[in-house]
Amino acid sequence: MRKLTYFIACSIDGFIGDPAGDASSMFAFLDEEFLAHLTSTYPETIAAHAREPLGIEKAENLRFDTVIQGRASYQLALDAGITSPYGHMREYVASRSLTQSPDPHVEIIAEDLVGRVRELKAEEGGLGIWLCGGSRLAGELVDEIDELVVKTYPQIYGSGMPMFGSGFAVADFTLESVRSFGNGVLVRTYARKR
Repeated sequence: MRKLTYFIACSIDGFIGDPAGDASSMFAFLDEEFLAHLTSTYPETIAAHAREPLGIEKAENLRFDTVIQGRASYQLALDAGITSPYGHMREYVASRSLTQSPDPHVEIIAEDLVGRVRELKAEEGGLGIWLCGGSRLAGELVDEIDELVVKTYPQIYGSGMPMFGSGFAVADFTLESVRSFGNGVLVRTYARKR
């Protein structure tokens, strides 16, 4: 059984973006030390257009071979003219409004999102599945998430887009590791308690 990992950046107070979903203020923390960690530990999470400038265009996928993202997250790439932001993985976009994929490499999941994710998790072999975002998508899939990797940036947003856009429900996870960086970023890894 493959794992679904919600690998996400957030503020200290648990927001993954401002009220409009913009998280660009977090880019200020992509210094040499933290970027070296991301490119060596999670190279597949670096979008295709940024891989060559970072010297990792041929980097192997270490943890994930599949990415699922929400419509709003995918729109950021489309707005930049990129139709396959993670072409080095199998790409899925959960969307009820996008009726046709703008790229043959990107599959749209319009219905039965949970069922499709369960199918992907049940596949034999391969690496894990990266839940890229966003908030509502994570809320819909909260019961399917096996692991959280939370990159916490030393910022307070006060309000905005929460990590999980869902109703109140308690889900327990166990802390597996914490790594801190000189820029104040923490990367915490949690496993779901089953």
